Amino acid sequence: MALDTANADLTIDELARTTGMTVRNIRSHASRGLLPPPVVRARTGYYGPEHVARLRLVQELQSNGYNLAAIKHLLGRGEGRAEEVLGFARSLLRPFEDERPEVVDAAELAANWGAAEVDPKLAARAEQLGLVLPLGDGRYEILAPTVLRAGDVVRELGVPPERALDIVERVLRSADGVAKEFVDLFMERVWKPFRDSDGERQISEVQDAVERLRPLATQTLVAVFNMRMTQAVEDAFGRELEKRERG
Repeated sequence: MALDTANADLTIDELARTTGMTVRNIRSHASRGLLPPPVVRARTGYYGPEHVARLRLVQELQSNGYNLAAIKHLLGRGEGRAEEVLGFARSLLRPFEDERPEVVDAAELAANWGAAEVDPKLAARAEQLGLVLPLGDGRYEILAPTVLRAGDVVRELGVPPERALDIVERVLRSADGVAKEFVDLFMERVWKPFRDSDGERQISEVQDAVERLRPLATQTLVAVFNMRMTQAVEDAFGRELEKRERG
């Protein structure tokens, strides 16, 4: 990580205030090799924008569950470039779809379930399934708006919300299995070779593989589902027609 010495003008105390960290933690990160040394002028160490960016990167990675050893490994494999490591980490954690959560009040949520007020049991189960997050003050964050809107159609067909959540739960279990297959494929064919390559493979290669895997996973799942759904409908109605002919 090349330092911009012209802009290195923060003392360690000022760096701590800028990043919201303690001086002790900054020194600890430096001793672990997570932070490059400061520029020394008149026996005082000065830190610049790159140090601020590096510390904020470490903070963001930690908040997303990376431990310091993993962060050091990523920084080393990213040739010390904070923006490359951050881009890689965000690629891994970015949702596969761009659907944004929505915030609704209790009346809106209840109406979606065809009720005058929110059923606490339904709300608790929807929260357990990762569909709804209570925010307090009668507000709820809908984490998967498309799924909730599908509930409108299901309700219009006369399906009770309890039954609809049963279906969502089973679909989630199936989706977990599909997700595991693609993650296992990524770990086996991309991540492990990168981890064991001793610097021969760069972090940009792994990020490229992640970006290529995203549409592949989604498109494969949708295509296979469409194929199997078509076959299932044909089979179901075929059996019904056979029953009518026999009857």
